[in-house]
Amino acid sequence: MPTTIQFGTDGWRAVIAETYTFDNVRLASQACAEYFTQSGKAEHGIVIGYDTRFGSDRFARAAAEVLTANGVAVALSDRFQPTPVISYSVIDRQAGGAIMITASHNPATDNGFKVKSDAGSSAPPETIAEIEHHIDRLEARLDGVKRMDLAEAEAGGLFQLFDATPAYDVQIGRLVDLDKLRQAGVHIVADAMYGTGQGVFKRLLSGGRTTVDEIRNYVNPAFPGIAPEPIRPHIDALCRAVPERGAQLGLATDGDADRLGLVAEDGTFINQHQVFALLVLYLTEQPGLRGPAVRSVTMSSMADAYMERLGQQVFETPVGFKYIGAKMVEENAILGGEESGGFGFQAHIPERDAIVAGLYVVDLMVRLGRR
Repeated sequence: MPTTIQFGTDGWRAVIAETYTFDNVRLASQACAEYFTQSGKAEHGIVIGYDTRFGSDRFARAAAEVLTANGVAVALSDRFQPTPVISYSVIDRQAGGAIMITASHNPATDNGFKVKSDAGSSAPPETIAEIEHHIDRLEARLDGVKRMDLAEAEAGGLFQLFDATPAYDVQIGRLVDLDKLRQAGVHIVADAMYGTGQGVFKRLLSGGRTTVDEIRNYVNPAFPGIAPEPIRPHIDALCRAVPERGAQLGLATDGDADRLGLVAEDGTFINQHQVFALLVLYLTEQPGLRGPAVRSVTMSSMADAYMERLGQQVFETPVGFKYIGAKMVEENAILGGEESGGFGFQAHIPERDAIVAGLYVVDLMVRLGRR
């Protein structure tokens, strides 16, 4: 009989209170604890983060209860955070990996459970296969899941809350000239889609002549009228807001802010295939990077000919950033992208980051004088 917990292209996602229950989250967490321990990753500690969905903070604490009961030190985010912020915190803290409670762009009925490697990337297929093996074994037992009260875990040095934002912001400052962008006078509308991206672009770009207006920038786990996915029709509110407010650009982030949606000044939605091409142009023409790119098999090949003219290769992978990220590391690629708007970058993390992608688009506009 197959397990009730099935990992897909990036994590396990299911309907809340149907399959996505506290018992099953604890079961998945126990399996992760056993994997992290047996692989030696646990000795470096594990990071846990969560999004704005119904119950995500409580599911995250449930995961922490299980890991600490297994002797694994846990650093739990002190508030909801974008997935790329949590992924980067793995690098910053030199942790053994992370668990992120999120269902990303899924509808409000769902929640999910992502596992990150010690490289801050989506856990590779072989890791997920091992975790699923532990789940299968645990489901056959009645007493395999351990729990510890978090007050007890904290007293024993196994649990702490932490703020992932400062280290991430320092990293962003290494990737782009934030002072230049703040003084550029760009008018942006940022659409958080009720997810974890709320306030991020405003925080990073405020303090100068650049203006960031925000829409859907508060927590509403119902995601009223949309799924938090930055494509049409869910992004139509941003398509209207950009020209109405006289902005030059609209940036939308999905539920956990690892996927980007882009809207031009006239309200036109720029699809993710076009955004990938723009990012290839930006990285090769502005910082002048050279090296291969990686894309999923379902991506447009529009950037391939351009990269070929530069003498660079574009590698194609199966669908899922766990494949793209692994290929990025293997080939030291400058960029990885997928059809759903997830883009990862060299000198950062081999994982999707809508925040960095959005800032690179803004930087491209500024450098080309399109403002």
